[in-house]
Amino acid sequence: MYSTNLTGFLLAVISSAFIGSSFIIKKKGLQRASRNGPRASVGGYGYLLQPLWWVGMITMIVGEIANFVAYIYAPAVLVTPLGALSIIVSAVLAHFMLKEKLQRMGILGCFLCIVGSIVIVLHAPEERSLNSVQEIWQLAIQPAFILYTASILAVTLFLILYCAPRYGHTNIFVYIGICSIIGSLTVMSVKAIGIAIKLTLEGSNQAVYFQTWIFATVAVSCIITQLNYLNMALDNFNTAVVSPIYYALFTSFTILASAIMFKDYSGQSISSITSELCGFITVLSGTTILHCTREPDPPVSTDLHSPLSPKVSWYIQGNGESRKQKEEDGSTFNLITVIRQDHFK
Repeated sequence: MYSTNLTGFLLAVISSAFIGSSFIIKKKGLQRASRNGPRASVGGYGYLLQPLWWVGMITMIVGEIANFVAYIYAPAVLVTPLGALSIIVSAVLAHFMLKEKLQRMGILGCFLCIVGSIVIVLHAPEERSLNSVQEIWQLAIQPAFILYTASILAVTLFLILYCAPRYGHTNIFVYIGICSIIGSLTVMSVKAIGIAIKLTLEGSNQAVYFQTWIFATVAVSCIITQLNYLNMALDNFNTAVVSPIYYALFTSFTILASAIMFKDYSGQSISSITSELCGFITVLSGTTILHCTREPDPPVSTDLHSPLSPKVSWYIQGNGESRKQKEEDGSTFNLITVIRQDHFK
């Protein structure tokens, strides 16, 4: 393993531990908030008043900072797949803290994630040397990467504007798809900012270039979008389901984006690329097993006092009012009939 890759690897492991824990802590905060008001999935923001949710948020921020620094020292094709370790952390903690039982096959899934991660680490390419943020900008405006960016923005808008209002509460891939697709742009922007900060600390000020601030704006916008839809996904679905699917999609899109923008696989042998892909497939297999062997969330109560979406509540109340109105109309009709019969007698 290259020395810079080792630094990135250690930071990625620390990051996974913090991020995996944050999923569970934030989930507990969301559960507490849902008892006192509307759920996050239907537009409620009561979780912002929950200290436990903020503890989870801080834990995630610490993990993301470690992840941010890891991207400075290692390529995205190494750092991103190591996010599988956070799935192991969240699965184990969910078993004890959320009572989401971890089956024996789930333990096998954790083992496969670890094995796949080791294979990826051993065959990861060396980090490309970049001397200015302008070099990164030239990589970002390549025709291939511009086409990729335009495509994922179009898909994201379709998911947000059309799919989320209709299928977001029933189809897990809607919210997680938004997080994952946008996440690939987040990683590319964060990597650019990290390299700019590193070069600035070494004496070459990168803040004077407008490209640095464009990357920063894109990163902040994407992170806010990710957090919003990740909260919705966590509030609607089992943590053990959200984590592996989010990992699989996010990692796939990030590896694709990095391969297009930074050309990570350029100069690598076929055997190294094949080994790394096999490691990634092994990790995906592990996450799939974890997903398939976890117990689903219990169904949400549908009485009028539960935090349903406005449409569902209106529908139930509307049916009740309609039924009552029909009964009243029926009673009136019967009364009129009796009066008419008496009159003709």
